[in-house]
Amino acid sequence: ISPLEKITMLLKSKELFFMKVIDTIVLILIIIGAVNWGLLGFFEFDLVASIFGDMSTFARIVYGIIGIAGLYSISFFAKDKFLK
Repeated sequence: ISPLEKITMLLKSKELFFMKVIDTIVLILIIIGAVNWGLLGFFEFDLVASIFGDMSTFARIVYGIIGIAGLYSISFFAKDKFLK
């Protein structure tokens, strides 16, 4: 293995690690959103609003971040196709 190939392999492994971390964070946010929707649907209890205030600025930011995480999660369907 040449030094250039070693560097390329190292960069790819770091990139895959970084993507795994992002995917894990996104999955956690999606789970938080799903739990919040479940609580809202079954018990009329909005967890995010109870923690951060009803539609406060911070609550809106949390809702926005969870929404962006949901959109990002669409890429999970394509990852298996491209990583094989």
